Amino acid sequence: MVKLGGVSRAGFYRFDEEDSPRADRDMDLRDAIQRVALKWPSYGRPRITAELKRQGWKVGPNRVRRIMREDNLLCVRKRKFMVTTDSNHDRKVYPNLKSEMELNWINQLWVADITYIRLEAEFVYLAVVIDAFSRRVIGWALDRTLEDDLPIEALRLALEQRQPAPGLVHHSDRGSQYASHDYTDLLKARGCQISMSHKASPWENGGCESWMKTLKYEEVFRQEYRDLAEARTCLERFIDKVYNQQRLHSALGYRPPAEFEQALRAQKQPRSG
Repeated sequence: MVKLGGVSRAGFYRFDEEDSPRADRDMDLRDAIQRVALKWPSYGRPRITAELKRQGWKVGPNRVRRIMREDNLLCVRKRKFMVTTDSNHDRKVYPNLKSEMELNWINQLWVADITYIRLEAEFVYLAVVIDAFSRRVIGWALDRTLEDDLPIEALRLALEQRQPAPGLVHHSDRGSQYASHDYTDLLKARGCQISMSHKASPWENGGCESWMKTLKYEEVFRQEYRDLAEARTCLERFIDKVYNQQRLHSALGYRPPAEFEQALRAQKQPRSG
């Protein structure tokens, strides 16, 4: 029938829905895949497969790849970023401690960075602090200025929420904000060790760089924020409700950061009896 009709096998099954149980199964799965792809535009085949399995589907990556190829479900394109790091300053910089660490728990290594957000008539700036082990955003701040107060606000929120023990390593680039006396004094007062990337080595802060790209592709590039207040509301929803609570992370066994941390803590809880 395929040869006589001059159509593809997949096209034949989709057309002959009433007589093909496989077509029915593929159509249901196709609908589920499209829903995931619409909700998470930057998900590729591995994450979509993982999300389908979390929803109860028994499906393999090859089948998902075939359907995605047929439906032309492509990830959003990448864009270039504005530079927000000023490393040309006379403030003290610190050696890179991150490269020598092997993580096995939360609050061992935090990474921090700053990016820009475009509004209708201006740019604003977002500072974040992320737990490197769980990939969870634990502190963030949004404002119109790149002054030192911006990352300090994000750091204060992270310290308040996590209450880390002394010895935590805080890693950032060597931008002037992170090398400021107020920022480094706050870290030292809480017993934190300070670590910075080498000059012109953004890959040494790859955890934050990766998160910034996720933020841009899955939230910022899909919105048109009118003003700072609207941007803050939308980013709070994305960070706290979507990224931390829902978005699957490949390095966490395709679990969201909050779920990963919950499972981690459960493993350490003493057993009764």
